[in-house]
Amino acid sequence: MTIAHDAAELLRRHRESLFPSVGLFYDEPIELRRGERQYVYDGAGKQYLDFFGGIATVSSGHAIPEINEPVKEQLDRITHTSTLFLIRSQIELAERLRAMTPPALNKVFFTNSGTEANEAAFLITTLNRNSNELIALRHSYHGRSFAAINASGQTPWRSSTLSPLHVHYVGNPYCYRCPWEKTYPSCGLLCARDVEAVIRTTTSGQPAAFVAEPIQGVGGFIAPPPEYFVMVKEILDRHGIPFISDEVQTAWGRTGAADWGFQAYHVEPDVVVFAKGMANGIPIGGVIATDELASAIRSLSLSTFGGNPVATTAALANLNYIATHNLRENARRVGDYLIARLWELAERHPVIGDVRGMGLMVAVELVRDRETKDPAADALLRVQEEAKRRGLIIGRGGLHANVIRICPPLIVRERDVDDAIRILDESFAAIVND
Repeated sequence: MTIAHDAAELLRRHRESLFPSVGLFYDEPIELRRGERQYVYDGAGKQYLDFFGGIATVSSGHAIPEINEPVKEQLDRITHTSTLFLIRSQIELAERLRAMTPPALNKVFFTNSGTEANEAAFLITTLNRNSNELIALRHSYHGRSFAAINASGQTPWRSSTLSPLHVHYVGNPYCYRCPWEKTYPSCGLLCARDVEAVIRTTTSGQPAAFVAEPIQGVGGFIAPPPEYFVMVKEILDRHGIPFISDEVQTAWGRTGAADWGFQAYHVEPDVVVFAKGMANGIPIGGVIATDELASAIRSLSLSTFGGNPVATTAALANLNYIATHNLRENARRVGDYLIARLWELAERHPVIGDVRGMGLMVAVELVRDRETKDPAADALLRVQEEAKRRGLIIGRGGLHANVIRICPPLIVRERDVDDAIRILDESFAAIVND
């Protein structure tokens, strides 16, 4: 069987056996069989520079021995016990998280994904406040479960409006496409002030929580102005409303500014949700919350797989690797270089309307016209195909599916950025010349 035939047969089997909602990248989807540091390899052995990191999940790189070896050793000791037994690595990881967060965040519950972690955050805040009302941002994404899809402010990701939650959406801090058509900073941060207006006009006055990603992920890496969350937190505190910081994509140094996205905005949340890059690709998620919120669950509860010995061992090894190799600082430095190089690219390619982000969480928004900002989703698909052909993997997102998402492993170097920029430059030129 030829390699091309094998890939086509695998695609046929995928379509035959998996939910049709499970989408794939590219006209001819590829199987990634192997990874090494910042590179991945398909079934034919072709090398790609990975600038998507499994959706910001491979935080330290592929097949890192310092992370994999402790996992292999744990597999040989014991794989699973459940939370009905003491798990040493789970306790050590919880203690590590407490040391990484503000003192008020004192109790941890482990899950298997960001979706499940957000569900846990919604549960403890609704129980604590005796309210099913939630305030969320437009363009947000908080997971694929029954409640989480309705906390997500994007129609393409919402298959139903039925929900146990009553969600009130506020305008998001999307400066490139301001909901009020204002310009920062003369806007007076109407997006933050909208939170106060929504509390006073469309809620009972006692919402369970306000949930937000420090930088909106699926929404297209939308980074708020520096003072946005400070103003929002002041509003929430006046009304006694807990703040859930959804750090599924922004944690573990990805923003370059700190361990967590909320730290870049100088606020302290009441609940922090985490997942994705925590264990460098091994499934894990969870929440850390105040004692009061953590005590809201008074019924029996457990997590069969959450915080299992393998996942928590992987997470500890990964956090150690990030710290000892100074990857947070690398994300800041290389991220700044990446953003500068992308703006250079924008000077040559008018289809680039905006470049934004923080650290190694960077977006390139494509438009048909810079004046009208008409989204160019078709251009993104073509650029993504051209980049793949030249050996670069990039992501996509945004409400209009017109935003390139760049979130490589935190180990990438400036010369990797130069390689990516060269490929993107060629890819943009190719779609113009088609």
